[in-house]
Amino acid sequence: MSTIQQNLQDVRGRIATAALSCARSPEEVVLLAVSKTKPVEAIAEAIAAGQRAFGENYVQEGVEKIQYFAQQPNGIGLEWHFIGPLQSNKSRLVAEHFNWFHTLDRLRIAERLSDQRPTGMPALNVLIQINISDEQSKSGIALTELAPLAEAIATLPNITLRGLMAIPAPESDYQRQLAVFGQMNSAYQALKQRYPQVDTLSMGMTDDMSAAIAAGSTLVRIGTAIFGARA
Repeated sequence: MSTIQQNLQDVRGRIATAALSCARSPEEVVLLAVSKTKPVEAIAEAIAAGQRAFGENYVQEGVEKIQYFAQQPNGIGLEWHFIGPLQSNKSRLVAEHFNWFHTLDRLRIAERLSDQRPTGMPALNVLIQINISDEQSKSGIALTELAPLAEAIATLPNITLRGLMAIPAPESDYQRQLAVFGQMNSAYQALKQRYPQVDTLSMGMTDDMSAAIAAGSTLVRIGTAIFGARA
């Protein structure tokens, strides 16, 4: 068994343990393998171990990987998520190649993605990024801005609002992690009440996935624990 295969098995085990400990089914939590800066050979190993959903932070790098695997027999049915900050001049590449966009924080980007999504492709799934820890260095909107942005996004024809995403400030204490993630879950549940297609709460990474799952995360973004530390 390769290291990546073993790591994936370990991460899936951690997800299952966290889910079962709070009376959730492990199947309720999607594992997104964060493959930014990793070579296609590493991604191929993950695919061989059954991983289908991958997250990329850099537009050009992500597009090159998507195009590479589109030509490979093991690339059928892969799901590509853009999870990094997006500049307006790169929105077309995301609209044309990715299945999901996690970091939506302004209407102008939403409009561009909708306008630039090619005819014949399914609508682009989008998540609104919440700056839940109110960090100056991070993208995302305040919770107070969520309702009007969601309302505007919901009218756009070629994108589908699927939920929320957050990257809280690093915190080692489990109870404090849980408190922050709980705020996100409250906002998510309110959004679901308004928009029936909303089904995704993207939160939790290698160091805080257990608290995220306990607080209701439906998708965890894991890179280091699968592929090892970035160079």
